[in-house]
Amino acid sequence: MSRHFPASAAVSVTFADGTRKVFPGKWLNEIFDDALAAFRAGNNLDAKGFDRGPKKKVQHGIEFVPISPDMA
Repeated sequence: MSRHFPASAAVSVTFADGTRKVFPGKWLNEIFDDALAAFRAGNNLDAKGFDRGPKKKVQHGIEFVPISPDMA
């Protein structure tokens, strides 16, 4: 997920077990922002995603945010 959804959008997610849930875009954006902040904190990045520490390895962005059917 590389960008935010419109706040008024309804996003349908089908899980591997066949369960389908609809999440509001605003809520998915909040989950994404929290996951991105945790990723940056865990990889010693600042709020803008820049590595302010010693150069060790190339950092990659997050592609997936963990969600489950009981979160809706």
